[in-house]
Amino acid sequence: MRILAIDTALEACSASVFDSDDGEIASQTILMARGHAEALIPLVQQVVERSGGFSLIDRIATTVGPGSFTGLRVAISAARAFALALRVPCVGISTLAAIAAPHIDENDGQHVAVAIDARHGNVYFELFSNRGRSIVEASCISLREAARVLGPATVKMAGPAAPLLFNEAKSAGTAGIIVDSSPAPDITWVAQLGLLADPADSPPRPTYLKPADATPQQNGQVARQ
Repeated sequence: MRILAIDTALEACSASVFDSDDGEIASQTILMARGHAEALIPLVQQVVERSGGFSLIDRIATTVGPGSFTGLRVAISAARAFALALRVPCVGISTLAAIAAPHIDENDGQHVAVAIDARHGNVYFELFSNRGRSIVEASCISLREAARVLGPATVKMAGPAAPLLFNEAKSAGTAGIIVDSSPAPDITWVAQLGLLADPADSPPRPTYLKPADATPQQNGQVARQ
């Protein structure tokens, strides 16, 4: 099976074509905080052309959050459109799971905590067992609460907010090691999780763990908090 995976959930625009037999065929990531909508389609076209064309794609995968409200809409809308045009299944992959996956795959017996900055002292957080089971389900909680639920054992920390979580955990007397603080998940792992996902159980719908950081003003404009 050949899958096209895309991600614009955080501060990167990524696309990959991955084959279940041959592994990664083509992949590209552009780090960016804004401009995902303009960058994604040309990026996908380049990656797919290098891999042999859209006719060879059997499935589409996209990250569905948590992440940027705007970024999530960009990738999910594009993924749905590609799937509709190609008449192939489309699956949604948790951003937190994609970040955790390579560190779970290390099979070293340690749990993996993933943290993404949600602003205002909060993080999008999930704690995974060393076998990939969710111990603390995905939620938007304070850094203090995230550090509290880690427990006494040494935990691997990953995600853009891993340094924030590490410092908070250290202050609370909890042991942890930062294994990855990249600004976005590795698109190769989005693809691999997409191959394993059941389309019936993994719809490409956005995962919002908190309201948007915006409030309407009296003049109809939107103010960012």
